[in-house]
Amino acid sequence: MDKKYLDRFVLAPEVRSILNRVPSLIIPNSREQLLEITFQGKTDVHEVAYQVPGKGRYLEATVTRCKNGASVNYTDMYMRRRDPDAMVIADDLPTDKTRYLDRFGKPFESTRVETIEWLASQAELIILPFISGDDESGYPSLLIAPSNAGFFVTGLADLQGFIPRDQVPQEFEPVGILFLAPPFRHTHFEGKQVVVHNRLEKVHELFCFNLYPGPSAKKGVYSILIHEGEKNNWVTLHSSAVRLVTPYDNEFVILHEGASGGGKSEMTQAIHRETDGRIVLAQNTVTKDKIYLEMTDTCGLHPVADDMAIAHPSPSGDGKLSITDAENGWFLRVDHLEEYGTEPSLEKLCTSPPEPLIFLNIDGKPGATALIWEHTMDEPGKPCPNPRIIMPRRHVGNVVTGKVEVDVRSFGVRTPPTTREKPNYGIIGMLHILPPALGWIWRLTAPRGHANPSIVSSKGLVSEGVGSYWPFATGKMVTQANLLLELTLKTPNTKYVLIPNQYIGAYHVGFKPEWISREYIARRGSVKLRRGQMEESRCPLLGYSLSSLRVNGQDIPHTLLQVQDQVEVGHDGYDAGAKILFDFFKEELKQYKTSELHPLGRDIIDVVMGGGEVEDYVKLIPM
Repeated sequence: MDKKYLDRFVLAPEVRSILNRVPSLIIPNSREQLLEITFQGKTDVHEVAYQVPGKGRYLEATVTRCKNGASVNYTDMYMRRRDPDAMVIADDLPTDKTRYLDRFGKPFESTRVETIEWLASQAELIILPFISGDDESGYPSLLIAPSNAGFFVTGLADLQGFIPRDQVPQEFEPVGILFLAPPFRHTHFEGKQVVVHNRLEKVHELFCFNLYPGPSAKKGVYSILIHEGEKNNWVTLHSSAVRLVTPYDNEFVILHEGASGGGKSEMTQAIHRETDGRIVLAQNTVTKDKIYLEMTDTCGLHPVADDMAIAHPSPSGDGKLSITDAENGWFLRVDHLEEYGTEPSLEKLCTSPPEPLIFLNIDGKPGATALIWEHTMDEPGKPCPNPRIIMPRRHVGNVVTGKVEVDVRSFGVRTPPTTREKPNYGIIGMLHILPPALGWIWRLTAPRGHANPSIVSSKGLVSEGVGSYWPFATGKMVTQANLLLELTLKTPNTKYVLIPNQYIGAYHVGFKPEWISREYIARRGSVKLRRGQMEESRCPLLGYSLSSLRVNGQDIPHTLLQVQDQVEVGHDGYDAGAKILFDFFKEELKQYKTSELHPLGRDIIDVVMGGGEVEDYVKLIPM
C-alpha cells in the first residue's frame, strides 16, 4: 500500500480525493514491478475488460505473455491505430480545435466529475510520476489509471520515463495529469477514441477515454509540451534526427520532419537490402523493371530522436538549430517488416531484448517469441497496417544524448504513383533543395500523403496541419506558424531539403530516397551546391532540383531527380500533378492570412498565391 507516499505530491483537492478514497494504490518502484502489473500475475493471457452498462463485460484488449515481452491486441480493429479526430478542448483558452461543448452539446464539467468518481470507485489504481520532455527542462507529470491497464502504464513509462516511488521528490507538483478511463469510450462517446484537454491555470489535464496509447500516452504528452512551448516561445518539432558518421569519420546531423508515415523512424534505420547485398533503388510500376544500387560502405547511424525533438529558443552560437530528444522511448512502427532479415539489427533487438518489451498489434503466442514481422490480422489476408513496438531509447545502439546541432532539416512526403494517364502529386524527385521560406511553407501545409498507415483514415491529399504536429496542438495555428518562422530566422545556417517516399513518378521507391539522400548529403558535408549542380524545379514549390546525383561512385538515374523527364509522366503528367500541389497549398494557406501572422509570413504566402518563382522565395529569406 503506497498511500503513505502521497504527501510528496502537490495536487488539487479533487485529484487528491481520488487517491485517498480508492482502496488500494500502487506507485511503481521499478520496471520489473510494472511488468508484473502488466501481466496481472502469472497468467499467460490477461484480459483487459470493463463492465459497461448495456454491454456487460466488454473485452478491450488481451495481453499475452511472450518470451520477449507483452503482446497487446485490441479486440476492436478501430482501436489499432490513432483516430485523427480524437482531440477535443474542454477549457476556454484560445484554440482553433473543436471544443467539447460544440462536439457533444454540453459542458465537460459533468463528465470530468463522473471520471473522477469512476476512478475513485476502482478497487486499485496506479499513479505514475514522470517528466514530460527532456530530463533537464521537462515538466513534472502524472498518470492515474486502473491497475488492470498495466500495459498502458508500462508503455507510458517506457515512452516518457518514470520516477520510481522511492525517488519521488518532496513537493512534486504535476504540470500535466493524465486520467485513464477506458469504459467512457462506450458510455459517453459512441465507441470513439476521445482525448479531452483541459488547460487549467496550474495544470494541463488530459482525460484519456481509450486504451490506444497513440493519442494520449504518446501524442497527449506531446500536447503538453506544445502548450508549454506556446507559453514560452519554443517548439517541439515532429521529427526524428540522426548523426551520420561518414566513412571518412566526418559527422553530419539531419533532422527529418513530416506527418505520420513521412519517414521519421526510417531516417534512423539502416538501408534495406536484398539477400545478395544489393539495394533495389526503384521499380517501375508499369514495366516492373528494377534499378539496383550497390553500396557496401555506408555512414554510421547514431540516432538522436525518433518522433519529437525539443527546439528551445536559444539556437547554437553558429546559427544552427539545437535540439534534444523529448522522449525516453520510441513508438516504432514495423509495418514494413514482412519477413525475417529485412532489418536485422531491429529484429535481433526485439527477438532477444535486454528486458521484455511492449508490442502492439503483433500476433504473439503464449510462451513463444513475439516476432515483429508477424502482424495481427485486421481480417483474413489483411494485416494491421500499424504494428508497433515501444522501444526504450537506452536499448538503441549508438544513441546520442544531450543537445545536438542540426546541419539540415529535411521534410518527408508520402507520394502516390504518378503517370500521364493517372496524374497525381508524386512529382517530387529524390532530393530537392529548398529556400528557407519554402521550408517554412511545407511545414505549414504538411501533407499527410499517400496511404498513411498510422491513422484510421487518410484519402487523397490532406494536411496534417502546421508543423505536422497540429493534430496534437491545443492552441492556435497562427501562433505555431509564427514560432516556426521565428525559429527559421534564428537558425540561418541550418539548411532545408525535401524528400519523397513511396513513389517517384512511375517508380516505387519506398524509403530509399531518404536513405540515399542522407548518404549523399553527409558525404558532401552540406547541401550548398553550385548553380550548375541544381536548377529551379519545373514546379516552384519544389525549390531546386538536382541536375545529377552521384553517390559511392554511382550515378542516380536522371529521371528519379526530375520526374517530368520520365516517359511515363512527361511534361503534361507532371504539370497536372503540380496543379494538384498548387491547389492544395493555396487552399491550406488561406487560413493563415490573418493580422496575427508575422508580416514576413504574409509576404511568403503572397508569393505562393501569386504563383511565384523559386528566386522570389530566396529574396525573402536568403539561402
